[in-house]
Amino acid sequence: MTNLILSVIVFLFPLFFLPITQEYFTTSKFYLLAFGTLALIFSSIAQIFVKKKITWHKKPFDTLFILLVVTCGISILIASPNKIQALVNPNFGLAAMVSLVIFYFYMSRSHLDVFKILKGSSMALAFVSILFFFQPFKNLNLSPYLQFLKSQNFNLIGNQLDLIIFFAFIIVVSVLHLIKKSVKSERTFDYLTLGLNSVALILALITIVSPGNQLIMPPFRLSWYSAIEILKSPLTAFFGVGVDNYSSIFTIVKDVAYNQSSLWQISAFSVSRSTLLHILTENGLFGLVALSLLLFQMVKTSIDKKNLSIVLTGFMLIAILFFPASLIVFFLLVIVLGELASEYSDHPRNFDLADLPPVYVGLTIAGLLVVGLAGYALGRAYISEYYFKESLNGYIKNSARDVYENQRRAILLNPYIERFRTSFSQTNLLIANNIAAKYTAADKQGQITDQEKQTIAQAVQAAISEAKAVVALNSNKNTNWENLAMIYRNILGVAQGADVWTVSSYLRAIKVDPQNPAYRLNLGGVYYTFKNYDEAVKLFEQAVSLKANWPNAYYNLAWALYQKQDYQRAVNAMQNALALIDSKNNRTDFEKASKDLEEFKKKVPQTEGNESTQEAQIKQNSQLSLPTPAPSLEPKIKLPNTASPEAK
Repeated sequence: MTNLILSVIVFLFPLFFLPITQEYFTTSKFYLLAFGTLALIFSSIAQIFVKKKITWHKKPFDTLFILLVVTCGISILIASPNKIQALVNPNFGLAAMVSLVIFYFYMSRSHLDVFKILKGSSMALAFVSILFFFQPFKNLNLSPYLQFLKSQNFNLIGNQLDLIIFFAFIIVVSVLHLIKKSVKSERTFDYLTLGLNSVALILALITIVSPGNQLIMPPFRLSWYSAIEILKSPLTAFFGVGVDNYSSIFTIVKDVAYNQSSLWQISAFSVSRSTLLHILTENGLFGLVALSLLLFQMVKTSIDKKNLSIVLTGFMLIAILFFPASLIVFFLLVIVLGELASEYSDHPRNFDLADLPPVYVGLTIAGLLVVGLAGYALGRAYISEYYFKESLNGYIKNSARDVYENQRRAILLNPYIERFRTSFSQTNLLIANNIAAKYTAADKQGQITDQEKQTIAQAVQAAISEAKAVVALNSNKNTNWENLAMIYRNILGVAQGADVWTVSSYLRAIKVDPQNPAYRLNLGGVYYTFKNYDEAVKLFEQAVSLKANWPNAYYNLAWALYQKQDYQRAVNAMQNALALIDSKNNRTDFEKASKDLEEFKKKVPQTEGNESTQEAQIKQNSQLSLPTPAPSLEPKIKLPNTASPEAK
């Protein structure tokens, strides 16, 4: 039974995906692995109860693997702000790491030909990848839920880099087996595996070098800086910044050079460029030592065996040193370690419990209790992911009720997932805005009701509460403060005190992500709508200094200077904006900026002038845009003091 479960996990892991969660691939693989390991434990419990005996095999990597999981758990307890989200993180969370270790323990003690099973799985994966490279469904009228099937990038692993690493791994395995084997049937299978995976690998490489499909990875330079940054404090040096918290350190080390790159709109990455550096950054020196010892033991064991396993070991070292951490990389590492460990003969220790009924009965009950509780917790987490995906489907169906109710259910099942609560805050804001828009249109006819006003107040309060809840879960993440600031900014014309709270939230976002020019631009826009042009100019100038090749920063600065009647500087700023606009690809923006520049120049000789009416002429679909006031509602809603971002 155990071997059957192991075979199913190994074969399905690269292929398994279900479009019932927001992220189809890694999330599905994580839960397959987690529930699969629970099934393995359950089968062992049944064997203990029936045979009344425990057999233990000692393998060379056991202690080191457990040590790595322990460092992960300690990092979560001491450093991770959002411990539950860190626990169920599909890539590097404690549940994923524990599942991998349990999987390793069973695989290293089985006699399965794991590589043969994995090669069979890879052939199915390669066939699907080759098929979708030619986009067979591109011109078909598919359901909105199946639009992902039209993508040339679609594959069953999900991430293009993981796909390439997996194919390369299987190719190395096939070549090594061809070198070692002489049986004709096995050689034929290896040749077929090698050929199919090689074609799929070439097509995957072609895909990622195609325009618009390039791999997006964090710069190695900033990944190194992130790892060095944790050494500045004893606590983070030993335990890291915490699992699921890499983005908080990335925003600290991000510099102006990053803002000049094509990646600048990605405010933070959640993983390091190197798996080794990622473990160091999130788990600290303890995690680095545990992983290094594990890798050292892998190399030593491969050398001692004096066979071709050293090649696979070298492959995994390259993947861990130079590529981002992922569930697929860890899975392949476990496969290699499990195969190395399985070849070691040992003297198993047998514990006969036949004469100790209380012991084996107690172990059975305790084991079932652990499996049951773990299955219940994982089940709730998985169902919450399902409801959240259903809420996104509600947007496709244009059903506000489905969106709202399913997001609420997801949060009730797992209130610790930040993206759930972020989306729910935005949904409540959307509800308030829709009713407020109706109020604005209907007020002249007196059609607004007290019930609708109350609904607006409740929706606004719910939006703020959810956004604040996200900040409370992890106040180190810039996007959490950005969302709260966005909520406040959108209710400026509706709620009393929202102006102060908007500024406060943006200042907190800037503190967490000091090199982000967008936050300076947005906060400057808030001051601009307040007609506080002095502060607006300061923030727009800061945005320009952080990203000197951003035309919209110069454009906003030009208008703020114009409103201050500093016409010469306004002309200079508008000229800088114009110089950065591609006149061929952004003709509308270029013409708009040119027209504004001509209007500005007319004011240069004058010392006084009326406010320009050009703002009203700015098109909403343009990349060049000035801040616009939020819809107003009179009388404004009075929110409780707990709506303040500083209120606990």
